[in-house]
Amino acid sequence: MAAHISIAGFFVPRCRTGHRARALASQGIAAPKKEGEEEKVKLGGSDLKVTKLGIGAWAWGDTTYWNDLQWNDRKLKDAKGAFDASIDSGITFFDTAEVYGAGFSGAINSETLIGRFIKERKISDLNEIAIATKFAALPWRLGRQSVVSALKGSLSRLGLSSVDLYQLHWPGIWGNEGYIDGLGDAVEQGLVKAVGVSNYSEKRLRDAHSQLKKRGIPLAVNQVNYSLIYRLPEENGVKATCDELGVSLIAYSPIAQGILSGKYTAANPPTGPRGRIYTPEFLTKLEPLIARIKEIGLSYSKTPTQVVLNWLLCQENVLPIPGAKNAEQAREFAGALGWRLSDDEVAELRSIASRTKPVIGFPVEKL
Repeated sequence: MAAHISIAGFFVPRCRTGHRARALASQGIAAPKKEGEEEKVKLGGSDLKVTKLGIGAWAWGDTTYWNDLQWNDRKLKDAKGAFDASIDSGITFFDTAEVYGAGFSGAINSETLIGRFIKERKISDLNEIAIATKFAALPWRLGRQSVVSALKGSLSRLGLSSVDLYQLHWPGIWGNEGYIDGLGDAVEQGLVKAVGVSNYSEKRLRDAHSQLKKRGIPLAVNQVNYSLIYRLPEENGVKATCDELGVSLIAYSPIAQGILSGKYTAANPPTGPRGRIYTPEFLTKLEPLIARIKEIGLSYSKTPTQVVLNWLLCQENVLPIPGAKNAEQAREFAGALGWRLSDDEVAELRSIASRTKPVIGFPVEKL
């Protein structure tokens, strides 16, 4: 997901489903798993398997974009509840970053929180969960060693000897080849199981994939902004390239930072920085889409949030990581799994969403 230090030809795969699955889902019963279907999916060409949906920890500890610009004990308790409820619901993949949260204004780094939550839950087998974090490509960080050094700092905050996935958070202004070399070094030093990038364009994605391939290391993921109302990965070739190269696409802000949950209206816009992006005018134009999402959700006994997450899952090779602020949200996310929208519903939602002017994304996507 986007770093909090900033603002925050279609490829249309088919989503297969059957009448029986639809009937069961409409009764609130999860459709039976297909024969051979696994609970977890591989990330790209790596050996790392994670749950089909993860949890983004951008908001945990943050005081610059989320949490009404403040952090307190109640929010800490809610974040811990989200962590525990996620695991209890079968979602064990957590995505964080070194720039999520800060050590001032009462806030705390997201990695530090996750490390604390792991200890408090007393997880004896760390293979039960998967932790992903990211390297901040700050202009003064140069060379491959900067990646390894930053990763060691993240490991210290997490209280772990290695992480499952390490990603370059965004392309650097310069030094990108060195950063990719650093990812390869981290793998060879046993500090990480799989590596990836985030906010990478098609060209940068191909370059990173090629550079790692020369060392026999797969590029596992590209984490990008992707939702029903932000489909740039389809338009700029990133989604098709991920599919072609066997790179998993991790979708951050899959609910458009809560906007697609149906919670917000023109009369009740989001607070904080989100309110400057998702304005009352924008929310008014979004009403037909939200209304249809709710109608479809009712036919499956699902919430709007579960519908839009399922829409992403129907695109194939997409792993959404919605941000959970509390246990209730984490449990709701789990309800996006175990059923599927019909092909017609996937296409219809895309068509309605196409009438809405997209919002501005994380600028580094175009570097």
